[in-house]
Amino acid sequence: MTGLLIITLLFVAIAAAHLSWGLRQWTWISAAAIAAFGIFGITSWGSTIIVALVYAAIAAPLNLPQIRKTYLTLPILKIYQKMLPQLSETEKVALDAGTVGWEGDLFSGRPRWNQLLRKRTPELTVEEKAFIDGPLEELCDMVDTWDISHSRADLPEEIWNHLKVHGFFGLVIPKEYGGNGFSALAHRAVLQKVSGLSAEVSSSIAVPNSLGPAELILHYGTEEQKNYYLPRLAKGKEIPCFGLTGPTAGSDATSIPDHGIVCKGQWEGEEVLGVRLNFDKRYITLAPVATVIGLAFRMYDPDQLLGDKEDIGISLALIPRDTEGVDVGNRHLPLNVPFQNGPIRGKDVFIPLSALIGGTSMMGQGWRMLVECLSVGRAISLPSCGTGAAKMVSLATGSYARIRKQFNMPIGRFEGVEEALARIAGLTYAASAVSKMTAVAVDQGEKPSVPSAIAKYHATEYARTAITDSMDIHGGKGIIMGPGNYLGRAWQGAPIWITVEGANILTRSMMIFGQGAIRCHPYVLKQMAAVNQSDKRKRLNDFDKALWGHIGLSVGNAVRSMVLGLSFSRFAAVPGDRRTRRYYRKLSRYSSAFAFLADVCMLTFGGKLKQKEYISARLADVLSQLYISSAMLKRFEDQGRPAADQAILAWAFHDSIYRMQEALRGVIDNLPNPVMRLGLSAIIFPFGKRERKPNDRLNHKVAQLLINPGETRDRLTDGTYSANREGHLIGFMEDLLPRVIAAEPLERKMLKAQRSGQVTGLSSDEQLDSALAAGVLTETETEMLRQVRADTFKVISVDDFPAEELRSGLRYRAADTLENNPATGKAAIGDDDSASNDDRHAA
Repeated sequence: MTGLLIITLLFVAIAAAHLSWGLRQWTWISAAAIAAFGIFGITSWGSTIIVALVYAAIAAPLNLPQIRKTYLTLPILKIYQKMLPQLSETEKVALDAGTVGWEGDLFSGRPRWNQLLRKRTPELTVEEKAFIDGPLEELCDMVDTWDISHSRADLPEEIWNHLKVHGFFGLVIPKEYGGNGFSALAHRAVLQKVSGLSAEVSSSIAVPNSLGPAELILHYGTEEQKNYYLPRLAKGKEIPCFGLTGPTAGSDATSIPDHGIVCKGQWEGEEVLGVRLNFDKRYITLAPVATVIGLAFRMYDPDQLLGDKEDIGISLALIPRDTEGVDVGNRHLPLNVPFQNGPIRGKDVFIPLSALIGGTSMMGQGWRMLVECLSVGRAISLPSCGTGAAKMVSLATGSYARIRKQFNMPIGRFEGVEEALARIAGLTYAASAVSKMTAVAVDQGEKPSVPSAIAKYHATEYARTAITDSMDIHGGKGIIMGPGNYLGRAWQGAPIWITVEGANILTRSMMIFGQGAIRCHPYVLKQMAAVNQSDKRKRLNDFDKALWGHIGLSVGNAVRSMVLGLSFSRFAAVPGDRRTRRYYRKLSRYSSAFAFLADVCMLTFGGKLKQKEYISARLADVLSQLYISSAMLKRFEDQGRPAADQAILAWAFHDSIYRMQEALRGVIDNLPNPVMRLGLSAIIFPFGKRERKPNDRLNHKVAQLLINPGETRDRLTDGTYSANREGHLIGFMEDLLPRVIAAEPLERKMLKAQRSGQVTGLSSDEQLDSALAAGVLTETETEMLRQVRADTFKVISVDDFPAEELRSGLRYRAADTLENNPATGKAAIGDDDSASNDDRHAA
């Protein structure tokens, strides 16, 4: 019966790991089991004593702190110090900048679902709703996308004035400084609505309200800077931009060569202590029209005028546009989406120390300031814009796929088109959920550095996929540019949003898991902090506590992952109804699997893990999909579990969980040790890969939800501009859609009559007249069908232009012919009657 005792002890150990028992609880229960077997004679006393001695040899060192620290923890500490990755200054600042929210639960392997669902999701205030229904709707009514993107390459003066008068540049500036003081949720709603209409307008609003001077001044500025600049920025008296990226410093922003030397100089007629700047920035949104420039540069004090430190570090400053030596006004042309964007250059630009954001007390703190603001701004701006674009695509493509017919059938009923429609709807649902959850986190006081990277990456990627699918569905309608094309500029501009505020390829491979593994893990940051303790005793004590907590968590996640895999997740305690409970269970299982696999990778690669970008990227995919799926379930619960949305939630969830499975499998398959790969496969996938992509039946259900008016479609595209006015074809299609559906029985009646010979004629009008004469249609039905056909033709028509108009094109200075371009040193020479650069691009 000794075997039974060993099996019992193993069962107790598994239960302890799965249920997260403490070390002492496991010790006492195991000891009680051994004693019970001996006392009741289940095993012989000899066997009992042998098992007890082996058990004591394992349990005693773990339960006796001094022995454990001396003989177990200390040797591991020495090894850990050698394995610990060397973090760059950039990484250290990024780790310290953010806070940890729901992503920390996912990294623990034990997500507390009830805690997530209990968090109240805030609603827009009455004032915020009034702004969205009033000034924002009025702004959208003013936008002529073709005029802005093709004819002007700029916003018309009345739109610039509207943005200033109604405080669009001061959405997040507090009311005490003249701003609107809106929540992150309202900020998201504004950008979401505008971005589905015009990237030029949305970028003009997004930049001043995210990573720009206003946010930096609000958090770090001196009182004088706040009182002077914030009211002016809020009312549009100052147009801001911020210069960070340069020709040689993009993603590695801390390596910027732009520098400032502390010295004395003339400012407003007096000699003052200040900084002489030399800089070269590019890709700066709003730079061509900016009146005040925020600048990041490395500050040096070679003469030690401010102290004994020569390299002060990255600092931030505010520079008026008209400061001597500043060269600004030329424009880039980003993929024919001509929002105001261009270079900023400066040679021997002198500014006083009072121009440093936060004054001298904040000099050298620039990178920390930027990262803290970026984690908030990036959580709102690009996820909101990506979501807005995806919602616009869902609304427009759903209507078009029902209105447009081929082979006497709406193209939305073809299975190939249904697959793309379902993908558009499902990815829009996911993008909307993750962007809202991240914005809410900001409103709840978090600085969500990891979720903001997740939201930015996936919302923009999902939008790009949705736009590409939509272009495929629209065919020729999507590729012929003109006033009637509502997709072309969005498709052209998709790579822009992928690139800005952290290129997606690096966000995925370096940032999401790279930061998350340290910042979000329950113990890794504590272990690293312990190692850096100067006091040896405290170092050992802190490391001991973190180490064994980490080991216990990792063992628990391994057991939990295998138990949930073997039981098809049935032993996970989760909330939800009959349909959603299985979703929570799957996420609980994969959260444990992810947490365990992340620990294995950190142990396997040590400090080299951050160079293993293939591995890091796949782990980032798992963490991202766990977070996105959580956001979707949170959205579903917050909306009252609408039965009509179950199909679209199911599609989005199955797509997410399949991606998760493939990423986990990809990590395991690329680990260096074959025995390790086999063991991990058995733990994480005991029955193999069982997750599947959304099936054909689900694709059909979701596609039909998109091409039919209904509550699910309304919720999916909520917040999208859909007014039926001149120049806005999407609103026209929305008005036409129910009339097209109502006319479908008449179309079927006409087709049947044509096949039987009752209706004749070559043109549509001839056929309708014949149908009326033959009594196939009533007069009311005839006129209804005539109007629907005419309106449908308007929708499917494309634009054409006189040849001379296309030959004339837009005049702009190409990058390789700029007068001050270091590559050529050539000046562009235009015709005598061409407008000057300043005249063309003045706001």
